[in-house]
Amino acid sequence: MTKLICQRILLKLSGEALMGTKGSIDADIIKRLAAEIKELCDTGLQVGLVIGGGNILRGSENATAEGGNRVTSDHMGMLATVINALAMQNALEFIGQSTRVMSALKINEVCEDYICRRAIRHLEKGRVVIFAAGTGNPFFTTDSAASLRAVEIEAQLMIKATKVKGVYSTDPNQDPNAIFYPHLTYDQAIDQRLRVMDTIALVLCNDNNLPMRVMNIFDSGALMRLMQGENIGSYIENGNKND
Repeated sequence: MTKLICQRILLKLSGEALMGTKGSIDADIIKRLAAEIKELCDTGLQVGLVIGGGNILRGSENATAEGGNRVTSDHMGMLATVINALAMQNALEFIGQSTRVMSALKINEVCEDYICRRAIRHLEKGRVVIFAAGTGNPFFTTDSAASLRAVEIEAQLMIKATKVKGVYSTDPNQDPNAIFYPHLTYDQAIDQRLRVMDTIALVLCNDNNLPMRVMNIFDSGALMRLMQGENIGSYIENGNKND
């Protein structure tokens, strides 16, 4: 069996990662991502997954654009993440990977309620667990939900999948002089206001000594190479592990 750097991870995908030229959910993209996740599971790695909903609706932006209620808009965004979770579940199970969707909102007809101990049991049985509906509370992003779930399930590493190589000083797609950070601490990311995750998510990881790897999800095969020990993307950790 392939030797891996850890046993359990939490993978955070943005909703935009599922988009292509075929609408809000591109079947070809989601099939490729599902295949890479199954490849990890086949090695014995336990995988938790959080997917954003920005390809369908982003709650905070919807509230601002429509002048509506932020709480209602955030609930709409949570439901968007459930749609993405079910789409990924469908793609994974089509290729033979056992999967469970667990929602922070009660939607018993389509997925399980989130219970931490049950989620860990699913992971131990080799099932991919997709955590949907964020934290179940408005005003919290799916980045915060990913950090929270990673800590709760005792993941050894959180992976933030993006469209770029890793963490940069500015957006590398807009600034050719953007500086790439191969390694940094959570304090640096917060103090320099680097656009990695929201501050709540970074603080939660920092306080619980949970390391994070930021990488390009569109680099085919990078997930497996990372798990085998290759230095890919940017590595973020607590600068003082004795805290």
